[in-house]
Amino acid sequence: MGNPRYSYPPALIAGVCGSILFGGKRSFRADALACIRRLHPPLRVQGIGNIPAAGPCVLTVNHYHRPGFGAWWIALALAATLPLEAHWTMTDELTFPGRWYAFAGRAGSRWLLKRAARMYAFTSMPPMPPRPQDTHRRAGAVLALLRYVRLHPNAVLALAPEGGDAPGGVLASLPPGAGRFLLHLAGAGFPVVPVGCWEESEALCLRFGPAYRLQVPPGAASGERDRLAGEAVMHAIACQLPARLQGTHDRLQPGA
Repeated sequence: MGNPRYSYPPALIAGVCGSILFGGKRSFRADALACIRRLHPPLRVQGIGNIPAAGPCVLTVNHYHRPGFGAWWIALALAATLPLEAHWTMTDELTFPGRWYAFAGRAGSRWLLKRAARMYAFTSMPPMPPRPQDTHRRAGAVLALLRYVRLHPNAVLALAPEGGDAPGGVLASLPPGAGRFLLHLAGAGFPVVPVGCWEESEALCLRFGPAYRLQVPPGAASGERDRLAGEAVMHAIACQLPARLQGTHDRLQPGA
């Protein structure tokens, strides 16, 4: 079987380039709709009854890429399916591990992604897995998102908590701190909506699961809270994916 055909409207490419260079603002949902309308075959969506019509909520989706498929198509598909604009948390750097051009690629990606986040009014987060030199920047990004939540208590948030790519698109474990971060959002009153995205039978597929309240047993130590929350989040995402992509998360019991 082949893969879906992914392409971009020429007018959108010109508009995005102009906004990145000159500082214009754009709607990510509008741009996503323009791209997904060109998708062939059309996007397949399951769990339509679980698509949030309003916030507050945080959507968590798996993260992967392959040659010819960039992870941003997951975000485009999700944004085009939602009935309202979502606020995304995105990486502020691509790391290119093991590539000879990694240094230049990291610098160029920081320039580009900083402007893309400003263009769409997204929150930027240092790349995963966490690096010691990013500790202060990561803490600042978390605080920035929590400030956004306080100012927009009915927002729809979206993120890919893995923050990186696993071989073959199989679900990976969350990096340290990701579960604790999602617990902060849950404590601010944001239910979690799990979403799975994958390619099958030449089509790009999305499946929305039911919203749930992320909780861990009271009194658990910080590290245990982080682990249990991460397992719960990844189990819920795994339930939206085909068995071949679930990894070990199909055997976990949510901590919620």
